[in-house]
Amino acid sequence: MSRVGKAPIAIPAGVKCELSGRHLKVTGPKGTLEIDLRPEIEVSVEDGRITAVRPNDRPETRAYHGMTRALINNMVLGVTNGFSRTLEIHGTGWRCNMAGDKLNVQVGYSHPVEVTPPPGINIAVEGQNVIVITGIDKAAVGQAAADIRAIRKPEPYKGKGIRYRDEWIRRKEGKAGGKK
Repeated sequence: MSRVGKAPIAIPAGVKCELSGRHLKVTGPKGTLEIDLRPEIEVSVEDGRITAVRPNDRPETRAYHGMTRALINNMVLGVTNGFSRTLEIHGTGWRCNMAGDKLNVQVGYSHPVEVTPPPGINIAVEGQNVIVITGIDKAAVGQAAADIRAIRKPEPYKGKGIRYRDEWIRRKEGKAGGKK
């Protein structure tokens, strides 16, 4: 039995869960999220708890069990607390700023790169080199952060680039110069 899948999800106060057929809608103080559930997993909402049960032990059903429970848990956490990712820009003269609702990133290209946040995602800039991405959908927040990081990935020689705040870049030694 999946250790993740068998754990019930407690519904906090202020969160409303509606299950109609294979469609789950979770509404909370920060917003509303919806998901169409897989037919392999049986989900029930009762007594202030959400449970996911698999009817058999086929490999594909086992794979979907923990994933379905984790997705539902992330929905409940998202509408109550929300999610955030923090990016840092490392490089001399590299910076970012907000122009209206768009993010301008200047990271060594001949032009600034403009990023429009997807719906439901908020982007804020702290100082000139810290970007904070927030939202209620964990997958959308992570994808927005990955898209911004992909503008200039961190390189291993000088450590320049856009990286997650908790990311550790493995540094490489430069070219060994010397006489022959």
